[in-house]
Amino acid sequence: MTTYYENTKNIIQELSDLLLKVDQKDVENYMNEVTKAKKIFFVGVGRVELALEATVKRFSHLGLNCYMVGALDEPPIGDKDLLIVGSGSGESLFPLGITNKAQKYGAKIVHLTSNPNSSIAQKADIIVRFESPSKTHSNIKSIQPITTVFEQGLLVFHDILTLEFMQEMGLSFEDLKTRHANLE
Repeated sequence: MTTYYENTKNIIQELSDLLLKVDQKDVENYMNEVTKAKKIFFVGVGRVELALEATVKRFSHLGLNCYMVGALDEPPIGDKDLLIVGSGSGESLFPLGITNKAQKYGAKIVHLTSNPNSSIAQKADIIVRFESPSKTHSNIKSIQPITTVFEQGLLVFHDILTLEFMQEMGLSFEDLKTRHANLE
């Protein structure tokens, strides 16, 4: 039986391997689309949705106009906007349906996935691939259950991008604090 410390070391290694294999050009293309977008929408289901909700919160601290699809404050999407679709398999029904709808309104589509040949990927303008297990293929192994490493990777990936956006925008931690909730 492995110990807490052994599992910690193994999980950190898996995340490091995952994040270091993300293509730099894909990251640059993704960041470019985020900075050009008037409004940014995120969609995912389950634990992917949770990781993306954290991203909406943090990107909002950067001053970006971000929304979760289905949230009460969600505005309409248009041709100057960006939809970011998180789906490891790229075949989940809800994200696929939202992708189709956003495409009809002319929004750009970024797909964060472990399956660059998926149905959603076929509609995406930009694909950011995470080499991780998914529901549709299991040729990549993890010590963690199901698609955990993908979900963890999305959270850490966007925290890394937050640092890069801060540098590009000339923002400090204090600048982000001015947009942080204060009713806590």
